[in-house]
Amino acid sequence: MIRYLLAICFLGLLFCTSCVPQKDIIYLQDKGNSNDTIPSLVEQQKPYRVQINDILNIRIKVLDQDDATIFNPTGEGDLQASPQERAYFDGFTVDLRGNIRVPQLGEFLVLNLTNREIEELIKTRLLEKEFNEFAQIFVTVKLAGLRYTTLGEIGRTGSQVIFQERATILEAIANAGDIPIEGNRKAVRILRQYPHGQEIHRLDLTDVSVMKSPYYYIQPNDVIIVDPLVQKSLGTGTNGIQTFTTILSIVTVVTSTILLIDRL
Repeated sequence: MIRYLLAICFLGLLFCTSCVPQKDIIYLQDKGNSNDTIPSLVEQQKPYRVQINDILNIRIKVLDQDDATIFNPTGEGDLQASPQERAYFDGFTVDLRGNIRVPQLGEFLVLNLTNREIEELIKTRLLEKEFNEFAQIFVTVKLAGLRYTTLGEIGRTGSQVIFQERATILEAIANAGDIPIEGNRKAVRILRQYPHGQEIHRLDLTDVSVMKSPYYYIQPNDVIIVDPLVQKSLGTGTNGIQTFTTILSIVTVVTSTILLIDRL
């Protein structure tokens, strides 16, 4: 009798912990701790400051554009290259000292500067060395895509690129193929690079209040890590059919074992 009770208790515990609850797989749920409206974070976000290994796309325009040809990449390399490869070869990579090198103008220390500050820095150097104020200099500096890395339980791991100025963590995950049912949406980790080193931040993507987080928008060189749920580690199934099949197999094994023991 005790054996049967133990078997029933074990199966009941297994059933309770095997399926992935619906609340663990739905994004942006209202858990009662958020306001009716989420404030726009576009205005709240501080301008991004350039870090080491960033790739900058710099374009210089003047009244006589032929005079600015040397400053602008021509892109005459491999015409079959992907946009990511073209951005790498045509862009200006921030080196380990935080500098970029521009033809004729030399090195610029751009570490921890915003795009607008870099534009003004280059424009000032151009006025000092190459042009006068009548050249009508126009400089644009952009990141050559938002580059980040995804690891763990996510549709596509590895290096990812989004060609836009700003992207949320949800857009970044969608771009990488979404998180499967086995992934833990409640504790997504972001490994982020800062001038003083790296820090890890955690986000609960099932809670709508994540949209208020200062880490809701990703930054270049972020590493997004999604851990597996315990259900995957146990191998008990993620839905009702898988769980039923698993439990049925266990019941068959346990029943057969008990019958064999009783016959001894």
